[in-house]
Amino acid sequence: MTRYSVEPDAAVPHSKSRGSHLRVHYKHCREIAHHIKGMSASKANKFLEDVLARKAVVPFTRHTGGIGRKAMAKQCNSAGDKGRWPVKATAVVKDLLSNAVSNGETKGLDADKLYISHAQVNRAPPGRRRTYRAHGRIGKYASQPAHIELILTEKQDGVEK
Repeated sequence: MTRYSVEPDAAVPHSKSRGSHLRVHYKHCREIAHHIKGMSASKANKFLEDVLARKAVVPFTRHTGGIGRKAMAKQCNSAGDKGRWPVKATAVVKDLLSNAVSNGETKGLDADKLYISHAQVNRAPPGRRRTYRAHGRIGKYASQPAHIELILTEKQDGVEK
């Protein structure tokens, strides 16, 4: 059994999904996970589909160097209106989300009540390559893969006063 950074309370119905050493950009995955955390599973899935169709933008809040401003990012209230449409990372997160939803359905959870209670992205060890430069020099050429984990929890019905 794999270890997650957070273990939800056993009394709370939940489902999990994780991917390790994924060949997608860490920074893109971090921004996507930060934005969808707290959303319902259906709303997050719709958002990810819209990003793939370029109808919605992923707001970039931390890793913003060299990212241009987008008019769509104003809808997300992101600082500096910066955003992108990271296709490969979005597809990977969407697959993990659908995996977590199907894991929840296997456990007998209601898919309509599931929401993303925990979304975390960690850096994986870089894939190192070399590029050959002028005058006999060699430069590093490294990829920045990611570990992604999602935990979906079933929303509890509110209690009337």
